[in-house]
Amino acid sequence: MSKKNVFAEHDCNIIHKDIVDKVRTNMPKEELLYDLADFFKVFGDTTRIKILYALFSSKMCVRDIASLINMTQSAVSHQLRVLKQARLVRCKRAGRIVYYFLNDQHIKQIIDQGLVHITEK
Repeated sequence: MSKKNVFAEHDCNIIHKDIVDKVRTNMPKEELLYDLADFFKVFGDTTRIKILYALFSSKMCVRDIASLINMTQSAVSHQLRVLKQARLVRCKRAGRIVYYFLNDQHIKQIIDQGLVHITEK
């Protein structure tokens, strides 16, 4: 059986067309789903999670973050760029020092919900 026939046959096997149609109308556009997947990929790195966790409590400079998580300033700066591009953190210059902080409280809520999920039994 060719792939074309399999797909055509599969399309005809909808059991609850009303449910499928309803769910299809509520699905976000494909591009938005790709953006959402990319957003969650940023959370897939332990170093970035540590940095975000550190920023829950206080704005911090690169040197302090690097010391806290025992990494080089260069490595922390790289991760902060990723977090900044994903709009998870922002920065503000105070003289020669640049301070980083969470973009908004949603970031903390996302991580808190993830922790609740993985620690529930």
